[in-house]
Amino acid sequence: MNQKELKELIDFLIEKDISEFELERGDVKVRIKRGADAAPVIAHAVPMAPTPMASAAHPASHSAPPAPAPAPGSGGAAPVSAEEELHMVKSPIVGTFYEAPGPGALPFVKPGDQVAAGQVLCIIEAMKLMNEIESDASGEVVKVLVNNGQPVEYGQPLFAIRPRK
Repeated sequence: MNQKELKELIDFLIEKDISEFELERGDVKVRIKRGADAAPVIAHAVPMAPTPMASAAHPASHSAPPAPAPAPGSGGAAPVSAEEELHMVKSPIVGTFYEAPGPGALPFVKPGDQVAAGQVLCIIEAMKLMNEIESDASGEVVKVLVNNGQPVEYGQPLFAIRPRK
């Protein structure tokens, strides 16, 4: 299921005023829940089980490695030792990563910045909705793991944070 299909599905659900919907198709599971008290419409595409065919069909669908390793993005603020445990802030949705609130604006955070739990780190656009992604840990931003404007997947690491002790 691609982004165009998801957008069409969400538009249809809004048009018909359907507040909750769930679909399983092959290795993709989509759940959409909306309402007056709910946050913006959220769509999750979660692989159920890895299959050789799925990974061959989408070779570049997951740009970040599963282990916390260096990836494209901004430079680090301080050296990271091999044993150091970094907290990974992961994408809760599929969408497009934006480091700033608008074009030409300063990024929400950059490597070396101190962040608090609940502080906005970035925006992920999904189906024309801007979703603020907040830090779930306090500490120092060590690395931004994705580039501005890059598509991200559910569960993909976005930021490496050195937790406060």
